[in-house]
This record gives sequence, C-alpha cells and structure tokens, in this order.
Amino acid sequence: MDFSRFAGPFQINAVGPALVMKHFTPLMITSRKEGRVFSLLATISARVGSITDNQLGGWYSYRISKAAQNQLSRTSSLELKRRGTAVVALHPGTVNTDLSEPFQGNVRPEKLFPVDTAAVQLLDVLDSLDISDSGKFFDYAREPIEW
Repeated sequence: MDFSRFAGPFQINAVGPALVMKHFTPLMITSRKEGRVFSLLATISARVGSITDNQLGGWYSYRISKAAQNQLSRTSSLELKRRGTAVVALHPGTVNTDLSEPFQGNVRPEKLFPVDTAAVQLLDVLDSLDISDSGKFFDYAREPIEW
C-alpha cells in the first residue's frame, strides 16, 4: 500500500463532487411545492466503492475514494431531499477509457461500454428517477447497488 497515492483519487472522487454540490445546490430547487419538479444531482461513482459488494479487495486508494464519494452522496441526499433535490450515485459499468484499459482483459466484451453508450445508459437511468430514489446507488441498468 503506497499512501502517497491516496490524495489524488480522494481529491478527484470525494472533494471534487463536494465542491460541485457546494456551488450548485444553492441554484437548485429549495422547496417542495405541489406540482413542482424536483432537482437531481448525480455523482459518477463505481461499484468498487461499495463496502457490501467488495469481494476482491485491492485498489485501496481508488476504492476508498469512491466509498467516500458514496458517503457524500448518501449523507447529502438526506439533507437535500428536504429541499426538493434528489441525490444519487451512479455506476457506469466498465467504460472503454484509459482508466479501465489495464483491466479490460477481465471484462466480457458485451460489458465493456463505449463512452457514448455509457452516457446514454446513465441518462436513461436519470430520466427514470423520482425524488423517492434519492439516497440510492444505481448501476447503468438501474439495478440498485448496496452501499
């Protein structure tokens, strides 16, 4: 375990979404009035950030940073839902990017998504959500993931 490699992923995956929330939530709906549409804030997480789903171990800095991001999503969902904003975490699956390239050999071809496919899948999930989904973690097929 190389602790010098923990700060970067934590800044990107936990601090980054926290700053987005800090600056964007004041611009979102601040009350729940009859007939008013809710606001939606989604973080792009990863299944490896699930404590319950961790069956392999490893990837300490990335896994811990995504778990922190998931905690941010879950905690903020409790507060922001009262103001009419739903917060969810989304797992895009394995997307064909430089980040996943070293691990793609372990992924079935039909589960390795081009970037545009992953984006459409996540938008479809977002389109299907309701305020009652706030505080949940979903994959690209809208299947729930345990925290």
